[in-house]
Amino acid sequence: MASSTQNVSNMTSLDGGGDRPRPLSLLGILTLTLLALLTLTTFLCNCLVLFTIWRVRIFHRVPHNLVASMAVSDSLVAAVAMPLALVNETHRYRWLLGRLLCHLWISCDVLGCTASIWSVTAIALDRYWSIKDHLEYKLKMRRCISNLMIVLTWLMATSISVLPFIGWNEVYTSADMDECFIKQAPLYSVLSTVGAFYLPLCVVFFVYWKIYKVTGFRQGTHKQNSIIPTMQIIENVKESKQSPRSAVPAGHGRASFQPAKKLWNSRKDRRAALMVGILIGVFVLCWLPFFICELLKSLCSHRIPHIWRSIFLWLGYSNSFFNPLIYTYFNRHYRNAFRNLLLSVQC
Repeated sequence: MASSTQNVSNMTSLDGGGDRPRPLSLLGILTLTLLALLTLTTFLCNCLVLFTIWRVRIFHRVPHNLVASMAVSDSLVAAVAMPLALVNETHRYRWLLGRLLCHLWISCDVLGCTASIWSVTAIALDRYWSIKDHLEYKLKMRRCISNLMIVLTWLMATSISVLPFIGWNEVYTSADMDECFIKQAPLYSVLSTVGAFYLPLCVVFFVYWKIYKVTGFRQGTHKQNSIIPTMQIIENVKESKQSPRSAVPAGHGRASFQPAKKLWNSRKDRRAALMVGILIGVFVLCWLPFFICELLKSLCSHRIPHIWRSIFLWLGYSNSFFNPLIYTYFNRHYRNAFRNLLLSVQC
């Protein structure tokens, strides 16, 4: 996010070499082919999620609006930022596409990646509130809060992406158009990197810790109530008259069973917590190396070799590929909808 805060520096700080580029090796051709497949697959997966949400009525509600927002940002990354980055890789980091596409690359890269990162944060927050306060977090409130988070996500991403074009930093292309990057103002680089990654990183870690505490406590409570000592039988029988639990004598104790709906909600909460945990874990693994390098480069003026900048940049881009896969894998409604769509296409 150094270039324009997030991807800007990585993806945008391209140094052109004066030497004529050498022919690509077999490894280089294979790498570019795999990156092209990653770009195409990322775009198709996110478009499939968007089409499913638009087509299936059950998805016209929270939290699927948050998923749609994430899919839009990931589609933007796959449709604009990744193809232009791939062209830049093909030309060995020499920018040959002109000033207009240079600006487009920088702005769409920062906008899409920042919006995707904050969308992961919004989904984690929504899951936490729905697990912790599922009675108070009613549908109308949930819809209002989720829409507000979507607006704030895109406002944050837009503000970070446009700042280089309104005077804080300068988007730069060299006279012979072989470079495309942003001249780094240290204050802008640090603030934009914090806003695009480190702040949402702190939020998702805190949220998942709270989710783990809530779901872990509920699971422990259910286990503790499974067999109750004999001394509590009389009190529990009295409570059972006012409680939905059923009491069954079991030798020197009593078996206590949670109502089916309560057990189902507990399993659902733990499954949601697992999904959020994997989503956050993949998000951290994909973006952390890139933003560590961006922060070091901003604070220490440390020059990172092109090859590592490319690896970390494409690792971050791959998060847009994993997001739809993770979310839909843990949601049977999406799996059923995809299966029905594919069957309808085949027929």
